[in-house]
Amino acid sequence: MGLILLEALLALVVLVAIVWWTMFSGRKGGEPPAPQEPRDPQDPPA
Repeated sequence: MGLILLEALLALVVLVAIVWWTMFSGRKGGEPPAPQEPRDPQDPPA
């Protein structure tokens, strides 16, 4: 019984580590801003 609980705890720790890694280990400044699309000179001003 104790071995099953230990294995379940280990699986939970691995799951939490994977979620933390994917959520918080990105670029230091976040994602770079999206490039601005050039405006068509024929369009009226916004």
